[in-house]
Amino acid sequence: MAESEKQLTKKISPYKIVYPVIIGLAVVSYMLYNEFDVKAFRQIAFTWNSVWWLLVAGMCMFVRDFGYVVRIRVLSDGRLNWISAVRIVFLWEFTSAVTPSAIGGTSLAILFVNKEGIKVGRSSAMVMATSFLDELYFILMFPVILLCVSHSELWDMPGVSRGVTTGLVWFAVGGYSIKLVYLIILSYGLFRNPRGLKFLLMKCFRWRILRKWRHSANEVGSDIVRNSYELRHKPFVFWLKTFGATFFSWTARYWVVNALLMAFWAGKYGWGEHFLIFARQLVMWIMMLVSPTPGGSGFAEFVFKEYLGEFLPGAGLAIAMAILWRLITYYPYLIAGVLIVPKWVAKHFSSNK
Repeated sequence: MAESEKQLTKKISPYKIVYPVIIGLAVVSYMLYNEFDVKAFRQIAFTWNSVWWLLVAGMCMFVRDFGYVVRIRVLSDGRLNWISAVRIVFLWEFTSAVTPSAIGGTSLAILFVNKEGIKVGRSSAMVMATSFLDELYFILMFPVILLCVSHSELWDMPGVSRGVTTGLVWFAVGGYSIKLVYLIILSYGLFRNPRGLKFLLMKCFRWRILRKWRHSANEVGSDIVRNSYELRHKPFVFWLKTFGATFFSWTARYWVVNALLMAFWAGKYGWGEHFLIFARQLVMWIMMLVSPTPGGSGFAEFVFKEYLGEFLPGAGLAIAMAILWRLITYYPYLIAGVLIVPKWVAKHFSSNK
């Protein structure tokens, strides 16, 4: 069995899939046990309005995935058809869902793209461009949020201790710093001095503590050198299209919680509050970058309850909404992976068996 197949098989083992589910359910069960409030749950009224806004929440995720599909087709210069692009997006999201947030699904993304008919060189260029665009979105949007929303609105949460608030602030600062450093290094390597960046990487990975990853670092450096010329000579329209798709994808994902709140409390929030909820979600996703659990399981539900709980009548309802939010934005990718990945592996690696 080829090494790439072994990696992929390891990623989709039952343990890998069940692990994030167990973590998430354990955390929310503990929180519900401590803060369940029957009176708060009685305030929920399920109507046709609820059905409509739940469909809107689902549509937001459709827009998110569609934007990713459009982006990967543009990055391939039309070489990928729609079905292949959809398959790559769901494979990528699945591996992101079963790996820690700081790692994500990019480690196997080049393999996914390559096996759908794109040469290795272009595959790595597409993955690097995707990573660059995702990080650019966060790097640009976070300062915009800080300019549009006051510090007190963003961080003052009634009923949340100062220690928890301070911790969340540091999670956000840490996540943003990681993204900023990564984007600066990637931009320098792709658009300015690829060979210099590879040289620096190899120097760093001579350290004893990093030496076992030296081979992987060498491959990354070689990818950067190989892809630099192609990406830096792409026209402005190319970057406009790909960043536009990236912007709509991430923004649509952040509107999911707004749609869920509208489903049960349509008249409670004004536009200002909805923008604040959107802003807090963006910050929350930056926090999740430093989560050590697969897909942010457990940590995401906890942060949702603490950071967005003030917009809901009771901590118990905040936890319930966190579960519903994850059911729409996270668990579908686990299910899709279970359905898609085994057949995909059998199709593309059958010659190696």
